[in-house]
Amino acid sequence: MTSQVNKNIEKRIKDIKLNSLLEITKAINNNFSTEQLLEIFKEVLETKLKIVKLILFSHDDNGWKCILKYGVGEEYKSINIEQDLLSIKEIGPINFSETSLNKLFDIVIPVFHKSQPLAYVLIGDSEHKVELSPSYKHLNFVQTLTSIIVVAIENKKLAKENIRQAAMKKELELGSEMQSMLFPATLPSNSIIDTAAFYLPHQKVGGDYYDFSWLNKSECAFCVADVSGKGIAAALLMSNFQANLRVLFNHTTSLTKLVRVLNTIVMATAKGEKFITFFIAKYNFLTSTLTYINAAHNPPILSSNRSVSLLTKGCTGLGMFNKIETIEEGVIKIEAGTSIVCYTDGLVELENENEEDFGIDRLKEIIQNNPEKDMSNLNKLIMESVISYKQSKPYIDDIALFSIRIH
Repeated sequence: MTSQVNKNIEKRIKDIKLNSLLEITKAINNNFSTEQLLEIFKEVLETKLKIVKLILFSHDDNGWKCILKYGVGEEYKSINIEQDLLSIKEIGPINFSETSLNKLFDIVIPVFHKSQPLAYVLIGDSEHKVELSPSYKHLNFVQTLTSIIVVAIENKKLAKENIRQAAMKKELELGSEMQSMLFPATLPSNSIIDTAAFYLPHQKVGGDYYDFSWLNKSECAFCVADVSGKGIAAALLMSNFQANLRVLFNHTTSLTKLVRVLNTIVMATAKGEKFITFFIAKYNFLTSTLTYINAAHNPPILSSNRSVSLLTKGCTGLGMFNKIETIEEGVIKIEAGTSIVCYTDGLVELENENEEDFGIDRLKEIIQNNPEKDMSNLNKLIMESVISYKQSKPYIDDIALFSIRIH
């Protein structure tokens, strides 16, 4: 009689376990939430298998945290996961570094993916002797069920991350398309002026910017700018900056007034968290005069008759201070054949394998030694030199390069 009762109990337990596995599998296939999966897990262990105490620790990008617990109070927070659990590779009993915790749990079940720990389950009993304890009696099943649950939760995390990455990729692609619209669609190259540009964002989108426009029949303007930082935030600030710049050019011919207004706009938009270095110039073909302001930007290189000089006059960067106190405009008479190369710091600060910057001197040397090249080929030569110099080192920042020659 007793033997038959035991057989009936064992059959009932087997049915419970089988049905529980089917329930969990169905829930996973139906894409139940993590909370719903954990609720089923708890129901099976606590209600059906009579395991009295449980804690499930899981690991994510923010570290280890408890995602399920029952049968214990707040004392579980004293568990030192790094010290007490990370060295455990197999199912077994546990001894806590804080001995007052040793009466809480009987067994720890680690869950690994290859050599990476994903979760730790701590189970215990307070109403049974060890030889009859459900924690021991159902240990293999608990291990199997735990592994299924943890892997399912990990897969849900990966699926969410893949969706997030796909959405971010789409946003970056859209941002890249929108940003490409900020740059001039074409640049003039004719008998009176030759211009060319190159742009390489560190990510899909960046915070560097160059532009060229005709102000009237006898004047043109060009600029280059760089937002502190990289990525989407820098690109958004630069988009706002570019829109304001083009509007303001239609309302003022004074570079000083233009820079003061732009500084106010950048300060209001970035709220002091970012700033923009900026070089702006206009050239008058009738007077052969270049007027410029350098707002803390890398100084463009002016080359004439194989001699080079730097265009440094100007002011502080935009958005660094609420008000720019002093602005100095540079005014230069331009000879025929003069070229100006504007660039951002991503070019000259690019390092080689010895952690040495490409530097402005190398850039000056390339420009000085190649006066016969048109601007497109000069830019090409500069970038080939930079790529050769950096060797296997990665790009560390956006790169913008704008070159102009007055014939």
